Amino acid sequence: MTTQSMRDNDSNVDALTFDTPPNRLTVLRMVAVPGVVYFLSWRTFNGDLYACILFALAAITDWFDGYLARAYKAVTIFGKLMDPLADKFLVVATLIMLQHLGRIHPYLVMVLICREMGITSLRALASAEGVIIAAGKGGKYKAALQMVAIPFLLLQISLFGIVSSDAVGTVLMYISVALSLSSASTYAIDFFRGLREKLKNKQQKS
Repeated sequence: MTTQSMRDNDSNVDALTFDTPPNRLTVLRMVAVPGVVYFLSWRTFNGDLYACILFALAAITDWFDGYLARAYKAVTIFGKLMDPLADKFLVVATLIMLQHLGRIHPYLVMVLICREMGITSLRALASAEGVIIAAGKGGKYKAALQMVAIPFLLLQISLFGIVSSDAVGTVLMYISVALSLSSASTYAIDFFRGLREKLKNKQQKS
């Protein structure tokens, strides 16, 4: 029995179950996406404030749904698919709206979106080829930085009369871009290394 099979057997719910607490949080995070965009479209301070609060609450659910899935052994197929996608929907939609409002450079948004598309495609290809690409710390730090940076960009206020929140958010976003590109290169290297190892083992057996 494989490690993955043992994990699936340890689950307290069927893998095809949809209605679980973690999945509800994932759905709520997806529902928050149009809400954030809608409030930003007001182009007012109150709209920015509501968008910031909603984004922050949605970002927090990302931690809670993972915690609940592990604590109650409620890992499902829907959760595995939609949990990372919900994060990407939230971040990408908000970044596009921020670019539309002129609060973030278009090139920054393009790099981040292209990186997400590339890594998602690479993971799909790796899965089809039977190659496992483990999630690296760089990718996790990148995601965490973006979840922290975006609220600063949403709520444009002065922090202690020293610096504006959008300046802080911009710096954090540039750091996240550096981590994004670094982790992307690591994923690509791991993929080709794993594929090469798989082909080598296959040739040895034949």
